Amino acid sequence: MNASPPAVSVIMPVLNEERHLRDAVRHILDQEYEGEMEVVIALGPSTDRTDEIAAELVMADARVRTVPNPTGRTPAALNAAIEESNHPIVVRVDGHGMLSPGYIATAVRLLDETGAQNVGGVMHAEGENAWEDAVAAAMTSRIGVGGAAFHTGGAAGPADTVYLGVFRREALERQGGYNEEFIRAQDWELNFRIREAGGLIWFSPELRVQYRPRPSVRALARQYKEYGRWRRVVARHHEGSLNPRYLAPPAAVCAIAAGVLVGAVLTPFGFAVPAGYLAAIAAGSVPAGRGLSPRARLRIPVALATMHLSWGFGFLTSPRALAREVAASRRPPATA
Repeated sequence: MNASPPAVSVIMPVLNEERHLRDAVRHILDQEYEGEMEVVIALGPSTDRTDEIAAELVMADARVRTVPNPTGRTPAALNAAIEESNHPIVVRVDGHGMLSPGYIATAVRLLDETGAQNVGGVMHAEGENAWEDAVAAAMTSRIGVGGAAFHTGGAAGPADTVYLGVFRREALERQGGYNEEFIRAQDWELNFRIREAGGLIWFSPELRVQYRPRPSVRALARQYKEYGRWRRVVARHHEGSLNPRYLAPPAAVCAIAAGVLVGAVLTPFGFAVPAGYLAAIAAGSVPAGRGLSPRARLRIPVALATMHLSWGFGFLTSPRALAREVAASRRPPATA
């Protein structure tokens, strides 16, 4: 007689998610998983109808409950939800992430088969209009995000980090949860500590989460600036954690700025550098935009440039003070 699948706790950090929260929770509750399941939503100080929608979800299904997150910070929300939850498997889901059918059952199976401490899969970006379709195409192309498997797909195997993640609770408790000083890049930082302690992080293309891109150029720029800013903090906080591919965006920003300066002050040939960059992203947007509407294809170069330059600018301007602020919370890696 087969043993029952382990019970799972789904944790959700939520802030201003009225647009997607109901659908995100529905995709969780509709999972065909035979084990016990609970959903813990950590509510930040939203200014839209998120709290009202969350209250309705709690009333509609006994498996759903909420916990406050007064700071609004994602890692604080995750830790609050982990502390409130009960089960040995912890599934992280964002308020704008839609789990694919069978996601939880597949993740639990992979944890068992691989012995990993955390498994995750593909961040499947999907838009609802021409701009979001363009961002989704950029986020799933190599010219947009390099070779990150959780963006572009790839073969199953060990990974530095994965999107969201399905954890063994013991791994989270051993590491003391998420470092709450990391407003961004908290997933990468936690997975680094797990790997340093001897744990395995496993990527599998079987796992897919539908992701809704940012709805405007400004929102996308802010998102990627923060990504670059906090990835630099991780690099300063954990020596040896910087992958060379992360240096491509800041290198591009420096080269373009130098080219414009040389072109404006010394010789027009300097403008060849930014012109070459624009030509490269225009060419790269052609394969990325296959199957999309003409309006979406025209916006892909804008999305690519916004992502590259914002990430690079954030990385270059990340103050050392941020790394010093998180240094006090640094703890020696626990052993697996």
